Amino acid sequence: MKTPLPIALLSCALLASPAMAAPQQPANPDCTYDRARLMAMDKAHFDEDTAGGGWRALAARPGCEPAAADLVRDYRKAHPKDSGLMVWHEAQLRAFGGQSARAAALMEQTRVPEAADRMGWNPYVDATIAFLRKDRRALDQAHARLAAVKPPAGKDVPPVIDGYMQVDMSDGTTRKIRFPQNIDVVEGLAQCFDKSYAEAYSDACRPRAD
Repeated sequence: MKTPLPIALLSCALLASPAMAAPQQPANPDCTYDRARLMAMDKAHFDEDTAGGGWRALAARPGCEPAAADLVRDYRKAHPKDSGLMVWHEAQLRAFGGQSARAAALMEQTRVPEAADRMGWNPYVDATIAFLRKDRRALDQAHARLAAVKPPAGKDVPPVIDGYMQVDMSDGTTRKIRFPQNIDVVEGLAQCFDKSYAEAYSDACRPRAD
């Protein structure tokens, strides 16, 4: 998903996950795919295409999240200059697939310098890692730090109105996203702390908008 927002981490907040509804996992999923075609894609199509291309098409098949994570890992190694946010995407896929320890280790690598963290990315990372490690105290502390993040200032930053950032999308529409970004995700993780990541990340665990 592309927007004019100059803050690159927005795409992480908008990761279109096949686990949003926490589907039933099949015993023997069909996770075959055209490896040569996918590995030859440019980053925009491999990482951002939500219409059937890239890793997301594979990840959309219930039970294929680990296979999709391996695909993302291999693509990152083959295209090191295009890795970027795909470390986080691989980590999330591993978390969706139940590989919590591997997911947390990858997420550790995605923190940004504190001086550059205007949107509360690091507290979100910390909260997610705490959930995967089942450390409720650390999750609550990260949630508090995220909730305290103030809206960034700047002429190119979308306004925050009534707790929502008004983001102009490339199709001409405006999308309202709660601020701080990912606060609804973290609240869902806290609400469903004893569930799997796939369940806790789903819309069902997040607070309803007023």
